[in-house]
Amino acid sequence: MTALCEQVTLFKGIIMRIAKEDVPVRIDVPGATARQLLNFGDATGYGKISGEYFSLAEGTDITELLKGLEGDLCQCPHWGYIISGRVTVIYADGSKETPGGNDLFYWPAGHTVRAERDTEMVLFSPQHEHSQVIEHILTKVNG
Repeated sequence: MTALCEQVTLFKGIIMRIAKEDVPVRIDVPGATARQLLNFGDATGYGKISGEYFSLAEGTDITELLKGLEGDLCQCPHWGYIISGRVTVIYADGSKETPGGNDLFYWPAGHTVRAERDTEMVLFSPQHEHSQVIEHILTKVNG
């Protein structure tokens, strides 16, 4: 991993997004390849994790739906995989990244998301924290 390309996003020294091709191959035998990236985020202190499948239409921006949460941002970390599409993630410090199809990602607490294309993705999130964010969004959507 000494020559990572622009497909890798770092935040405070932590890899937050990486393209499949850049994840180091650990096992490569006929019929099976296993890639593993160590130290991909930190779940210390979180209880149960939920698995989530999200579909976002191009142009969907959840920023307004997060108003009222701490910093008006999602305060739950997520780990996941973008199956297809592209999103822009904006962090509390104003930095942005745009992961797309076949990217693994880690989003620390303090972010919002906008779909640049129709997007399908899988997230793994601390269940308690993300359920609170989802309930907040549902309250906003349902008025």
